[in-house]
Amino acid sequence: MLTVQIVLFDGFDLLDAIAPYEVFCAASMHTDNALRVELVTAEGPRSVTSGMNGLTIEANDTLDTERGGIILVPGAAGDVEGDGPDSIPAILGKAMNTELTTKIKAALEHKDIVIATVCGGSLLLAMGGVLEGRHAVTHRLGMDLLGATGAIPVPARVVDDGNLVTGGGVTSELDVALYLVERELGPRIAHEIEQLFEYERRGTVWRAKGIVPSTHNSLTDNEPSIVMNQSTVTSDILHNEKTQTSVFDGNWDTTIATPVGKLEVKLYIKTSTDVIQGTATQGDETIAFLNPVLCDNRLTWTLPITKPMRLNLKFEVTVDGDQMSGIAKAGLLPASKLTGKRIN
Repeated sequence: MLTVQIVLFDGFDLLDAIAPYEVFCAASMHTDNALRVELVTAEGPRSVTSGMNGLTIEANDTLDTERGGIILVPGAAGDVEGDGPDSIPAILGKAMNTELTTKIKAALEHKDIVIATVCGGSLLLAMGGVLEGRHAVTHRLGMDLLGATGAIPVPARVVDDGNLVTGGGVTSELDVALYLVERELGPRIAHEIEQLFEYERRGTVWRAKGIVPSTHNSLTDNEPSIVMNQSTVTSDILHNEKTQTSVFDGNWDTTIATPVGKLEVKLYIKTSTDVIQGTATQGDETIAFLNPVLCDNRLTWTLPITKPMRLNLKFEVTVDGDQMSGIAKAGLLPASKLTGKRIN
């Protein structure tokens, strides 16, 4: 029997979860119960509050990463703009900091488990470092953020990357579920459900197969990957626009206020032969600045971080005496305020 586990978390999007639930239930009816679908959480049976008007749904079991079948992770419903506790990034961040991402990472190691995501579910796993180097899609507003986590964003309705199947915007959940039914149970069953629902899947499912289009731009030509040895710092000189000033030089204690928590980061900046070099230390990890550039008294650079989530952050700061201020930003996430002071 094929088992489908739909994972709920507080703030989940109802349509992302319930529409696939109906598709899989219909598949079960048309296959003499060859498929079983369950609503689960990473923590165990409990009432789960959705992000849509606070509607509560009962999850009846615990996510089992040892059981073969399909595990589907929905997105979140909340405020699209802003960085408050009800914003989509904040909801996804809270879910990411549960056991969910750890369990999904373990499930991906099992060859008989397929992980599926819908909309922001892709971002939830990507921010937890689960999708590094994997082809995936999410809502169009989150594609930049998806790429900033080290995943490879593909602008398709549904992306099939082997044991990972991801869907784009909110309404793609029907396409994801119907594609999985076709892939696992055959096209006749999928067609029967399409007839029942009076719905036809949209778009071509993207897979890394066949002839590469001649106009194709490499999907890997995105920002530098965050997959790197975080315990060492490159000694190479980081080339940038030359500057005659050293107002940024020194050791800095900075705080970055992100939607999912504050980051305490120590910066070391040094100007040598008119070339800026820098490192950032977070906990026991020290990372070199990528492409630091000084322009109009603003210093910018890119930095791969791992906490509270895996992201390539773009920094832009200014200095007034011994005070530093600026922003750090990744994809659709609201810009996070950075403040700091020079300690020597």
